[in-house]
Amino acid sequence: MPVLYDLLRKAKMESPARQVAPSVQPASAGTPDASGERILVDSYGEASVYKARGEPLLLYEVPVPRYRGEEKELIDAILDVAARVINVDEALFETKSDARDRYVARVLEIIDAYPELKIPANSKEFYAKAVVREMVGFSLLDPLVSDDALEEVMVIGTGKPVYVFHRKYEMMKTNIVFYEDRDITDLIDRIARNIGRRIDLQSPLLDARLPNGTRVNATLSPVSLNGATITLRKFRTDPISIIDLINNGTLNYEIAAFLWLISEGMGAMPANLIIAGGTASGKTTTLNSITSFVPNYERLVSIEDIAEIKLPFDHWVRFEVRPPGVEGTGEIDANTLLKNALRMRPDRIIIGEIRGEEAYTLFSAMNTGHRGVCGTLHSNSARETISRLTSPPMSVPTIMLSALNFIIMQQRIYDRRKGLIRRVSEIAELVPSEPGAMPSMQVLYEWDPVKDTIGPTGAQSNYVQMLAKYAGGTRDSVLAELEAREQVLRDLNAKGVRELSEVCRVTQNYALKKQGKA
Repeated sequence: MPVLYDLLRKAKMESPARQVAPSVQPASAGTPDASGERILVDSYGEASVYKARGEPLLLYEVPVPRYRGEEKELIDAILDVAARVINVDEALFETKSDARDRYVARVLEIIDAYPELKIPANSKEFYAKAVVREMVGFSLLDPLVSDDALEEVMVIGTGKPVYVFHRKYEMMKTNIVFYEDRDITDLIDRIARNIGRRIDLQSPLLDARLPNGTRVNATLSPVSLNGATITLRKFRTDPISIIDLINNGTLNYEIAAFLWLISEGMGAMPANLIIAGGTASGKTTTLNSITSFVPNYERLVSIEDIAEIKLPFDHWVRFEVRPPGVEGTGEIDANTLLKNALRMRPDRIIIGEIRGEEAYTLFSAMNTGHRGVCGTLHSNSARETISRLTSPPMSVPTIMLSALNFIIMQQRIYDRRKGLIRRVSEIAELVPSEPGAMPSMQVLYEWDPVKDTIGPTGAQSNYVQMLAKYAGGTRDSVLAELEAREQVLRDLNAKGVRELSEVCRVTQNYALKKQGKA
């Protein structure tokens, strides 16, 4: 292989003739360091979390290889050759450990074929793994991507620390730094190629989903002034259930039971609802938990910009918006997918995010008999949600709004006592008024920021009365059912049952028994 020989010989000639050993910056561990400037807060796996004096953010550290000078040239040369001779048939981020081991073994063969590189035996595996990380992994970000405790990984440019958002410790600064913009752009380019997308100077923005569901956003200079950026939003392999939301304080048992009741509708009249809130307020997580209450004998169709919903259902058709291709053609938007979904006899329609013309189509569906429609929308209050729905580009006519039953507001709040919290701040009900007029709105549940509790306002729900009518009962019987469901959730939590699949199984069986279908 002349190409292999030339590249490796070039790397050898341009570097001093000495043994090359990796330089690694390990994470410190233990009690406060000698200067007393840092205190170890937590340590798990390869990660260590520190509190540093004068630093408002916690520090997240992992062992970080520093590829510089001769080491980097050597790794780049081996990488170039390995990329030519090894057929990488695994998708980025889906590469299993055994597949990576195969690639490591192949790279070790390349290294062993050229002893003149003078790589010590105890360093060969280091170089092989470094090359494989560049081929099928995320380079320096690999340990962050593999940490399930991290929700977001943020590269903000060259010479700056990578930031992460931890599920427990929130925003943190890491000890990982990209010193060359090329290293970031190479990673971005590899991600884009892997998912069949393009990002370059003419199209410097990338917003996409990786094969495992992780959302990636990337930008290139000069759009991003400090160099290329990458933001990876990771999603839990174990989805958050309604029990988790209760334990996290996002809502309480009464709210959870109420959401169960209105989403399932006692098999008679499920409610149409929108979960609204700001960015990263937990809208999709709450939507996922609520949707898990949908009876599993119904046909569910979901439409999302980036597929995030995870449900243990069989009869579920998933759609994802498709952006324009490299030639600028082939786009399929949410409105097109929604119109197609309406021809598929759906029992339930779930819209990951309502933002444009699909709102009109969705409300048209509600007004022609579709029940149990759910979706999310960016908004700061229930009244603002109505304003956004009736304004361009959504432009939902006022006469159609009465088909919407509830707006569930969720907020991301910084509390001085508890730090960053996510809370269901209010549940507002739309009550139909005169034909053609704007429906009136009443708040059924409201969050008290002083007590950090959410409770009823005392308003009587119009929907509960309608549900009693369609279910063949009375308001009191529906309220009794609400209490019974609250007890089911309390019992689940008392038994330590929190996995979404198991919670879904119990709630589904309960509903089926009530309907005489079990």
